[in-house]
Amino acid sequence: MQRLRTLARFAAGLLVALTALAHNSPVALAAPRAAQDVGPSAHDGDAISAAQVEAVNRGLAWLALNQQADGSWQGKIGYKLNNGYNYNAEAGHVGVTALALMAFLGGGHQPGRGEYGQVVERGLSWILAAVKDDGYISSSGSRMYSHAFATLFLAEVYGMTHRADVRGRLQKAVDYIVNAQNAQGGWRYEPFAPESDMSIVVCQVLALRAARNIGIQVPRGTVDRAAQYVVDSAITEQQTQRSFRGRSFSDEVGAFNYQRGSSSRSSFPLTAAGVTSLHGLGIYSDDAIRMGLDYLRRNLDSFNRTYGRDGGGHYFFWYGHYYGVQAMYTAGTQGGVDYWTPYYEATRAEILRMQRPDGSFPNMVGPGTAFGTAMGVLVLEIPFRYLPIFQR
Repeated sequence: MQRLRTLARFAAGLLVALTALAHNSPVALAAPRAAQDVGPSAHDGDAISAAQVEAVNRGLAWLALNQQADGSWQGKIGYKLNNGYNYNAEAGHVGVTALALMAFLGGGHQPGRGEYGQVVERGLSWILAAVKDDGYISSSGSRMYSHAFATLFLAEVYGMTHRADVRGRLQKAVDYIVNAQNAQGGWRYEPFAPESDMSIVVCQVLALRAARNIGIQVPRGTVDRAAQYVVDSAITEQQTQRSFRGRSFSDEVGAFNYQRGSSSRSSFPLTAAGVTSLHGLGIYSDDAIRMGLDYLRRNLDSFNRTYGRDGGGHYFFWYGHYYGVQAMYTAGTQGGVDYWTPYYEATRAEILRMQRPDGSFPNMVGPGTAFGTAMGVLVLEIPFRYLPIFQR
């Protein structure tokens, strides 16, 4: 019964969101604030510390120093395999480059303007050159994760600059995401794959939302199918004898599955992805969201211990908090529960302790140091509110 109530509430919320999409209403996709209304000075002071600002500055300095001559950042191009990471090449990485550039945008730097204007301009040129004729953004074998991060970056840049060369490639990249959506309503590592998973779905959803926010066409049906996939992946009732590959799951209510169906695994990063996906789809009040937020609160300390400093800045740590911090920031305080402040204070403290003397952040398992540094800076920057995708 609880599951049925959740789906009913979701359907009602989805109808509002889709109606807003169809009529360009701000209910589902709020317009970005004007530039003068965002930034560190515009937010409550207790959300931004001096140490946090200094860490962001040092991280951006490291990224600028380690940008390649062609405008990219290098990374291991591969894929997650269980708790490990397999890769076939180390080269200019579309996803890492997009995230690094997002970190500069998140610090208030735009193409050709300010201290790091040329860094962003060079990186933007490299991303634009990586857009294929069919709209796929790929280089050296990078896949749909990277395509989504690059599409999100182009959407944020276009919203700031209104450059025609950016808009044309952005529309092609968005069309590619729309066309690659499968019958399940999701996406997978490779484009046009028949299966889906939550870790890929969230990336595409946020790219589509950012694009729709600045006037790029996104079909209603694409949003509808993605939303149904996400809600079908939520665990809203205790399931008896739930296991995956011999591991028994307990207290998983509130989590989101890797793939739709009870036989799939769940985790902290996947739950952060699920909640953020629903927010990105215009759903802000639902049992699945509340349970997901509570799951993240319950598991925060153990997640940080396992994958933060002790885990060498594991891929899971950065990915989990990149979406977790967005989920909590959007939630704020609900039903008398302050989701944002305790989460962010604990996460910020963990990340600040992880920064190296040279300003970088570790990523022992994953694409590498440039990835860890871009993610660390982005998580620290969310209260700055420079990026429209990071605004409530």
